[in-house]
Amino acid sequence: MLYLKTLIVVIQLLSALGVIGLVLLQHGKGADMGAAFGSGASGSLFGASGSANFLSRTTAVLATVFFVSTLALTYIGSYHSRPSAGILGATTSAPAPASAASASAPAAASAATSASTQAAPATASAASAPGQDVPK
Repeated sequence: MLYLKTLIVVIQLLSALGVIGLVLLQHGKGADMGAAFGSGASGSLFGASGSANFLSRTTAVLATVFFVSTLALTYIGSYHSRPSAGILGATTSAPAPASAASASAPAAASAATSASTQAAPATASAASAPGQDVPK
């Protein structure tokens, strides 16, 4: 997986540099007026409008490669493998052991809640004094 990620990063870097270079090579819209008066564009390698067409198509292809490699890197970066659930496809949980300590824990919890409910009326009158309900 590391080799694939490295390969995609290299492809993305080369396509980004290619897009930058091709965009800088292309002429703006203002250069067309100079070419219309015979600036020698017809004697170029690709013909009168062939270079602009070739550069724009190559830029579009490299931009597509860049976007696809970006999406692939995003997918690879967000992929998290999940542990296998086993042969049957379901995880099993072990039952809690029934010991004396675990049996006395619910009883202690219920005794603590009943003690707090009995102590609540006594503290209600003290909490009604001004300034007592402000947390410190």
